[in-house]
Amino acid sequence: MRQNVLNDLLQPFALEAAKKEANSIAPAELVQLLMEIEPSKRAIAFRLLDKDKAIRVFEYLRPDDQAELIQAMESPEISALLEELDVDDRVRLFEELPAKVTKRLIAGLSPQARAAVNLLLGYPEGSAGRLMNLRFLTVRSTATVGAALATVRESTLEPSELALIFVIDEARYYRGFVRPVQLLKADPSQLIADLLDGETIAISATDDELRAAKLLKTYDLPAIAVVDSEGRLIGDITFDDVIDLVEEEATETILEQAGVGSLLNRDRGWSEKLVRGPSLYSIRLRIIFLIVTLIGGFLVGGVIERFEETLEAVVAAAIFIPLVMDMGGNVGTQSSTIFARGLAWSQISPPQFMAYLFREVRIGLVMGLILGSIAGGVAYLWQGEPNGIPQLGLAVGVALTMVITLGSFLGASLPMVMLRVGFDHGPAADPFLTTIKDFLGLLIYFSLVGWLVGIA
Repeated sequence: MRQNVLNDLLQPFALEAAKKEANSIAPAELVQLLMEIEPSKRAIAFRLLDKDKAIRVFEYLRPDDQAELIQAMESPEISALLEELDVDDRVRLFEELPAKVTKRLIAGLSPQARAAVNLLLGYPEGSAGRLMNLRFLTVRSTATVGAALATVRESTLEPSELALIFVIDEARYYRGFVRPVQLLKADPSQLIADLLDGETIAISATDDELRAAKLLKTYDLPAIAVVDSEGRLIGDITFDDVIDLVEEEATETILEQAGVGSLLNRDRGWSEKLVRGPSLYSIRLRIIFLIVTLIGGFLVGGVIERFEETLEAVVAAAIFIPLVMDMGGNVGTQSSTIFARGLAWSQISPPQFMAYLFREVRIGLVMGLILGSIAGGVAYLWQGEPNGIPQLGLAVGVALTMVITLGSFLGASLPMVMLRVGFDHGPAADPFLTTIKDFLGLLIYFSLVGWLVGIA
């Protein structure tokens, strides 16, 4: 209900009311509402938020949603927003933006923020360095517990950034970590060196980011130290930083085990190029498969010419040609659409594909029997019996049953065949489906008419 109110208020004459409504909603809930509003209104709604609320909401958004919102806003607003983000969050956002936009946004940052971003971007993509935070608390191994507690009290870091306190020596070499609770329980005069833990638990900035996720999981830590090639502490990675990475890895593992991981990755790449790539690519790819349809049209014309005598003898048979062709096409399109959605949602996988195919064929056969019976009855009463060719009703009914079953089979199987042989099933499946279905559908129909009516 609240979403509808906010959406309705986003009109030029009601922006003040929309501002009041938007700022009264909790950030986590507001994120969901914003993503349900059409993109053209999303940036308007975001501009109505108070500064602190806007930052909280922006941090809740996924990087790709952040990128979409950024590109819909003006530079002064963006710069102020980016300055408030943690550097690792900025880097993740920049990875989603076009290079030209990223370059412009980095140039608009303060010198300190720009240096931090360039530092992280200097590490390879997918490395721990790209993922690390530069805001963390350190104490010297020679310090006392009392001095460390004073450092914690004076820190401006958020509580979540103080889950671990990293320990370094005079040259900033990593020596381990202590937990705040250890400091509270220890004698204030005790040395930090006596409380050290995790002396060997750290990750190099050039290591794969997945290693950070695995170490955090293995040692059940809220954060892990990131060191340079010489072992000096330069950042940390928290569990919050890798939780999305862990989910993505788990999803990919499940997909690979199901046998669809590589197919989905390839499919996603094709979709990206067709939707956002160069127009020439889309034209070239799509026209190749439309030529298949063009050739198919000539082949279908050849079928009609082959049964010219049948049409001359049974003129009424021509009335049902569109019915036979269109029904098969519609069923095939339904099946191919269901396949594409099932594949995208991991509901169809190669090991289960044959079971799915048989199910789709059974569904097609049942639909064919129902629709074929109806169409056959109408054909008999409308054109068959009045013209003295009652067999026409049977020909239409049987042909429609076979064509609908064929359409279900082709619509379910062709996309998978295309994927297996390395073709993009998006633009490729339907042209092949249309050509095969039209050719075989008319061949079946005319053959039945000629056989049942007794035309040689």
